[in-house]
Amino acid sequence: MLLNTTMLLLTKSTRRHPRRTSNRFSPRAAVRFARRKAKIEVFWVRRQWMLSLFSILAGVLVCRAIYLQVMDSEFLQDQGDARHIRTVTMTAHRGMLMDRNGEPLAISSPVDSVWVNPSQFKTEQANWDKLATTLNINRKEIDDILTTRMSRGFVYLKRHISPEMTQQVKSLDLSGVYLQREYRRFYPSGEVTAHLLGFTNVDDSGQEGMELAFNNILRGVAGAKQVMQDNRGQIIADVENISLPQHGKDIRLSIDRRLQYLAYRELRNAVRRHNAVAGAAVILDVRTGEVLAMVNQPTYNPNDRSGLKADDYRNRAVVDLFEPGSTMKPFTIAAALQSGKFTPDTLINTSPGSMRFGKYLIHDTHNYGTLSLAKIIQKSSNVGASKIALSIPAEQHWRLLDQLGFGGMSASGFPGEIAGRLSNYKTWKPIQQASISYGYSINTTLLQLARAYTVLGNGGILPAISFTPVDTAQTTQPINTLTRVISPKTAREILDMLELVVKPGGTGTLAKVPGYRVGGKTGTALKSTGKGYSAGNYYALFVGIAPISTPRLVMAILIEEPRTGGYYGGQVAAPVFSKVMTGALRLLNIPPDDVESL
Repeated sequence: MLLNTTMLLLTKSTRRHPRRTSNRFSPRAAVRFARRKAKIEVFWVRRQWMLSLFSILAGVLVCRAIYLQVMDSEFLQDQGDARHIRTVTMTAHRGMLMDRNGEPLAISSPVDSVWVNPSQFKTEQANWDKLATTLNINRKEIDDILTTRMSRGFVYLKRHISPEMTQQVKSLDLSGVYLQREYRRFYPSGEVTAHLLGFTNVDDSGQEGMELAFNNILRGVAGAKQVMQDNRGQIIADVENISLPQHGKDIRLSIDRRLQYLAYRELRNAVRRHNAVAGAAVILDVRTGEVLAMVNQPTYNPNDRSGLKADDYRNRAVVDLFEPGSTMKPFTIAAALQSGKFTPDTLINTSPGSMRFGKYLIHDTHNYGTLSLAKIIQKSSNVGASKIALSIPAEQHWRLLDQLGFGGMSASGFPGEIAGRLSNYKTWKPIQQASISYGYSINTTLLQLARAYTVLGNGGILPAISFTPVDTAQTTQPINTLTRVISPKTAREILDMLELVVKPGGTGTLAKVPGYRVGGKTGTALKSTGKGYSAGNYYALFVGIAPISTPRLVMAILIEEPRTGGYYGGQVAAPVFSKVMTGALRLLNIPPDDVESL
């Protein structure tokens, strides 16, 4: 029945739509059907190809992921490390400079420096003014730095900031702004030891003085470590130490900070009192050649060098040459005594107080008449010294000065030390030999002059100059292996003459030290300007030894161009010796050897 019903419906449908039935099988319909069928087939073919391709790619990716995570997991780890692991420098701590008693003279303190990653910091441009104000720099400086260094990953903005500034930078919490721990050199004694110690640059490397001389020992070697950083570049963990920093070694100098301060204070007062251009002073240990103090005026503060010029750093005691004037006379007398032709009591006629060499005139301040060698030193007679020098062979005179170190350097190792000037005796004319006898036509530094005087207090032996302590127990040598310049007898005779200088009638009475026998020699020399001698411009000098009975200290003082209160060495420089030695001998517990003067 169902079949009959279906056939009836089909018959009715055919009757209602005779054209549709007839068009289904027309040629045009067949063509359209074929085309549609072809498109469907192409679509399914393409779909199969795409599905196959994606399946293959998915398979490759899965295999690659399995390989990387299972077979070659280190690759992903390395890539992650490359983005978060950094190697940073571990700064080495610079060694400390100390005085002979262990008191700190130069120390390195940890500080922070501010640096930026330009590409990250660029996003904080709205806060650049805040950072500039915090760091006390101009906004233009930040603009200039980032304009010229945008391609870099590390650029300093400010080095060695204060702890307060560090906290302010942290509180800003700016992207691309970081802090790096470094060290800054600090000098507790400030101006007192400035020229002696020198200073370091912003990278904690020695530039002048002892800082430069011992830089290789003090500076150490930086280390390195790997650290993990977050997305902002902040260190969140230490990963591994690559190499540990090798900190610099501490160095104990021969300087006695107490004597250094005494010398500094009295030299400064003298320069101010006499309205002088400059001054310098050196204290040496007679026996060892150790430098116990070395000071200069004017000075500077090594903790704040802003606005200073290179000339301010000059250590005049080792780099300035000058004609030493009458401080050379003891060595002229020593050459005479060594010749065997003279004794301390030999008489020399200095009348009428002057002598002429062609157009050159040598004269004394007074007509002293006939003087012994000892009195020539006490009165500081130029005529007497000239006559003595001309009575001994020029070669003998020159050889003694050469052995004393004049014309060369002290070999102290101080950076920039200048060699003295002493022409060869073969070129000397009588006027030149006479001039050298009282300290002209020869140039020296204050350190070289002080060293020469140690010979007189050290029994005729010239010690080597040292800025570090000398262990006398380990350096004792047979007498014939040391540099002997004059005999012990001659050295003692000269010491006795130097003691007369500070006694009544001598030129250095203001150098006396209560309770102690001291000796020395004054000097006053016209200043050479390159176009001759400058009238009215003098060097005032005094070199002294204390105590005379058992010499321990030599001190040389130079005051350049004193303007008020006199210009003679006995007026200007001798009082500095007296005041410094009064304190120094007591600080060193050297017993008085002249109790009658107390």
